[in-house]
Amino acid sequence: MGKTVEFFFDVGSPASYLAWRPIAQIAQAAGARLQYRPMLLGGVFQATGNQSPMNIPAKSRYMEADLERFARQRGIPFRLNPHFPINTLMLMRCATALQMRDEPQLVAYVDAVNRAIWVEGQNMNDPAVVAGVLHAAGFDPQALLALTAEPQVKERLKAVTQEAVERGVFGAPSFFVDGQLYWGQDRLDFVEQALRQA
Repeated sequence: MGKTVEFFFDVGSPASYLAWRPIAQIAQAAGARLQYRPMLLGGVFQATGNQSPMNIPAKSRYMEADLERFARQRGIPFRLNPHFPINTLMLMRCATALQMRDEPQLVAYVDAVNRAIWVEGQNMNDPAVVAGVLHAAGFDPQALLALTAEPQVKERLKAVTQEAVERGVFGAPSFFVDGQLYWGQDRLDFVEQALRQA
């Protein structure tokens, strides 16, 4: 196995969604280890004084068009969720709980949540909708959602989010290769180049 790429993400970020499958493909092709780092983007914004570009009208219009361009270029199904922004605290606690137990389940979970938010346009602010999405993906919604109340899960998500901030993360997705930070799905070419360097 070659280098490691750390992938800090939040399912409420459309750019994280657009990076989700490409980064896995890039890591595999480069013979690199992909380390998923679920974090809470809202916590990062609060700690860094940053905010979603969607909160700034001119930037929001540009970002929406740019995300759609990226999705078309990569052949990724995408539409901006009509219920955006999504409160992802429960969703990212679920991701954290699954990662603490079984990473393949984390991938299946994020695949299902990403599809619900960024392809199907579902309202993942609604716990009943979340439960339906989880059930359809083969998870036990009641058991999985119960894990989000466990103190160690809450603390792990807080700790990873704080670590991200301390390492200079201010948005999602963020990647680290050899200690170097790369931000945004549109920097995947640089990530790939860094993984292939000796």
